[in-house]
Amino acid sequence: MEFRVERRSGVPTYLQLVTQAKQALRLGTLRVGDQLPTAKTVVERTAINPNTVLKAYRELERDGLVEARAGLGTFVVRTLALPDSAATQELRAELESWMRRAASAGLGREDVDALLGDIADKTFGGDRT
Repeated sequence: MEFRVERRSGVPTYLQLVTQAKQALRLGTLRVGDQLPTAKTVVERTAINPNTVLKAYRELERDGLVEARAGLGTFVVRTLALPDSAATQELRAELESWMRRAASAGLGREDVDALLGDIADKTFGGDRT
């Protein structure tokens, strides 16, 4: 897992890490038993404070998603991935097609994020958990 930090996003850095880890758990790119990068590795690659990484990992641990093992690292203990169903695969294909059309129409990532966020909020309410 490679974390990305957007310094100008207005979102606290530790929360960016938590959100990215949860997304990886939902998409199945992080699985039960996988080890998260060490705090030292994240600090070296992102130039953030080690306490920020540790805060993010503690948050994930509080959520029951990871477990810190003394001297070994932090490991995934629970996934958020949906079952890989035919419906999920079909929806993913439709979304990929929509994204290509949006890009062809000149929409940028921020435009797409805004549209998706707006529709998701209208569909599911403002709760993003």
